[in-house]
Amino acid sequence: MNTSLSRRRWLGLAAAASAGAVIQHNLAWGADAPTPAPWPRLAVCIDALFTDVPFEERPAKVKAAGVSAFEFWGWRGRDLDRLARIREELGMEVVGLACDTGGPLVAPGSAQRIMAPLKDTLATARRLGCRQIIAQVGNELKDVPRAQQHANCVEAFRAAAPLCEDAGVTLSIETLNVLVDHKGYYLATSEEGFRMVDAVASPRVRLLFDIYHQQITEGNLIANITANLGKISHFHVADVPGRHQPGTGEINYVNVFRAIAAKGYTGFLGLEMWPTVDPTQAIRESIALLAEATAGRK
Repeated sequence: MNTSLSRRRWLGLAAAASAGAVIQHNLAWGADAPTPAPWPRLAVCIDALFTDVPFEERPAKVKAAGVSAFEFWGWRGRDLDRLARIREELGMEVVGLACDTGGPLVAPGSAQRIMAPLKDTLATARRLGCRQIIAQVGNELKDVPRAQQHANCVEAFRAAAPLCEDAGVTLSIETLNVLVDHKGYYLATSEEGFRMVDAVASPRVRLLFDIYHQQITEGNLIANITANLGKISHFHVADVPGRHQPGTGEINYVNVFRAIAAKGYTGFLGLEMWPTVDPTQAIRESIALLAEATAGRK
């Protein structure tokens, strides 16, 4: 496939993308969440895109490209008051940020270590009107059985669940591939991630399904997603190989997006990608792909 959509195809889909755009709400904490759109929506990771400009200028770049939601990684050291003002002025949503877990969750004692930094993370989410925090579990410990590491993660997530439930914030467990990008990371398969979600049994602990990572790890994307959609809180999007924009690699993103939408998912698809073209162009191509996948849905 060409590394970018043809201009003719993009123009042909732009109207559908515009018609399907969701008006983003400024979210006061404690207010009801925005009414979901009838189809999935895009968000942009500003730690991956527009990195040629200062962090605080990136949300405006995202908005100008046609997306009204963004996410980012670590929040410590950021000017959170300024970021909150920017979000409000632009009329955007912050839909995800990294959870400080206090150390690897695979290690013994993680259920105790997570509590203080989790409270700080939830306070940050509140300042930004963000209803999702993303948690990694850490690298595999060679001297601890995997079953015990799994149990340590579950115990930590069970400890975190009541705080997340009270805050109205979803903790999303992140799987990563260990074949290309994150050698040594503990949690690679969606199957084990879903087992953690089942064991915690909280509506506020779910899985972040990264389509790029899971294609490398296990493939079988549509079947794994549609069979477990109720356990998935968020998606990350990039193509394989290279982690570039959708349409540059082996994943048929129109079919994947269509399957996700057909099962009733109305949350966010986070563009966490390193594009081969200008970031604005890559975002608009992704808007067009999603519009094609959801065309005709009401």
